[in-house]
Amino acid sequence: LHRRMGEAVARVARKVNDTVENKADSLDLANCKLMSFPVGVYKAVRSVTEGIHRISLANNELKSITSRFVTTFSQLREVPTDKLASMALLRSLNLRANPVGPEVRLLVRPLVPFELLLSPEEPIHP
Repeated sequence: LHRRMGEAVARVARKVNDTVENKADSLDLANCKLMSFPVGVYKAVRSVTEGIHRISLANNELKSITSRFVTTFSQLREVPTDKLASMALLRSLNLRANPVGPEVRLLVRPLVPFELLLSPEEPIHP
């Protein structure tokens, strides 16, 4: 058990280091067996957070994402709308005060099994 945990921590560290060293615009933490977002990642990526536009957390066991995640990675540009509908345990997704495209606004029950919170759509001025 401890060996597997150590391997998982090492995998996350390698992926984070790759992102920082390459000043990449994405952070791939897919398949890392995460149950929560590692607090140490915030400090490790602080020099490149503004440049991170995409984070993959696919195939983990995350139960929630904290407000610190959202405020730290404020430059994210993608919501995987094709994946949201299959997230049976997701209860709520708050995207208020974020610019979202029409593909996100079209997600309505019963297409998604959770509460989707959005800011009112801005009127289009000619």
